[in-house]
Amino acid sequence: MQDLLSALLSKAQQELPQLNTRPEFEAAKARYVGPNGELTALMKQMGSVPKEQRPVLGKAINEIKVQLQSLLDGSLSRIDSLELEKQLGPAIDPTLPSPDPFPGTRHPLTLVREEMCRILTRVGFTVVEGPEVETEYYCFDALNTPADHPARDAQDTFYFRDSAHFGNVLKKTAEEKYLLRTHTSSVQIRTMLSRQPPIRIVSPGRVYRRDTTDATHSANFHQLECLYVDKNVTVRDLKALLDYIFASLLGKDTKTRFRPHYFGYTEPSFEVDLSAKHLAKVNKEWIEIGGCGMVDPTVFDGVGYDSKIWSGYAFGMGLERLAMLLYGIDDIRYFYQNDLRFLRQFA
Repeated sequence: MQDLLSALLSKAQQELPQLNTRPEFEAAKARYVGPNGELTALMKQMGSVPKEQRPVLGKAINEIKVQLQSLLDGSLSRIDSLELEKQLGPAIDPTLPSPDPFPGTRHPLTLVREEMCRILTRVGFTVVEGPEVETEYYCFDALNTPADHPARDAQDTFYFRDSAHFGNVLKKTAEEKYLLRTHTSSVQIRTMLSRQPPIRIVSPGRVYRRDTTDATHSANFHQLECLYVDKNVTVRDLKALLDYIFASLLGKDTKTRFRPHYFGYTEPSFEVDLSAKHLAKVNKEWIEIGGCGMVDPTVFDGVGYDSKIWSGYAFGMGLERLAMLLYGIDDIRYFYQNDLRFLRQFA
C-alpha cells in the first residue's frame, strides 16, 4: 500500500504541473481525488489492512491527500493566471502614452459641491467634515429627534448589527447604536460640542437612507448643510443667504420661497422651494429643494449654549438635486453608473 501511495504521488507531481486548461484540470482532479479516483480507491482498501497497520497507513494517506490538494491548488492557480493573461492579451508597457485622447475631469457632483463651498466661503463659512459612521446620539438624540420618529426605524436607516465592535473602534460604549448617517447635521452637533459661538460652517458629505433606487431616489446620496450661530440671527438672515446661494449657483433669475414645515432640529421650520424656469428641463413653477429653520433652543441647551444669548439658523439640501437642476439631468442613477458617455459631457 505504501508503494502504491508513493507511486500515485510521483505520478501527480509529474502530471499536474503540466496542465494548461480547466477541462484538463477537472479531468485530472477526478482521476486522483474524485469519487472514483485513484486515491479514493486506495482509501477503500483500508478495511482489508491488518488492524495494527491502520494508524500508520491512515497517516500516510492523509499526508498524500494534503500533498495532492496542494498540487491541485497550485495547478488551478496557474491555469487561472494563464486564462487571465489570455484575456488581457500581451503585457502592457506602462511607459507608452495612453491610447485614450480624452483628458480626465471632475465628477459633476464634485463640481457642484466645490462650487457651493466656494459660494459659501466667500461669505465667511468654513468647510467642516465628519464621520459617515455615527451614533444615534449625534444623528438623532442631539438633534431633538423624538424616539418614535420614523427616521429612526430600521426600515429607514442602516443600523450596524455589531455595535460592540464599533464601540471598541470609536472608543464609545457598546450600548450605543451605530449607523450610517442619514444627514450631515451630525457634523453640526460635533462642531457645537467642540467650539464656542459664533459659528459659521458648511458640512458637505455622503449620507445613507434605505430608499428604493429610482430616477429621483438613491440609498446613498450627498448633502450639504449649513449652520450659523451668533447673536441676533433672524429668519431674514436665513432667507437672504439662500437667495444669494441660489442666485450665485443657478442664475440671478432664481427665486426662493418658504413653506411652513416640521423639523425637530429647528423652530420655526420651513421647506425651501425655488423657481428657476430659465434652466433647461425645468418645467415647474416651484421645485422643493431643501429644508431650513431657526435652531431650536432645546438643541442649544443640549450642547451647552445659552439660548437666551445665542440664536442661529440651519439648512440642508441634496447635491444630486442641485446638479440635476443645473445640468438638466433627469435621472439620479446616471451619477453612479460610471458611464464615460455621461461623464465626458462635463470635461
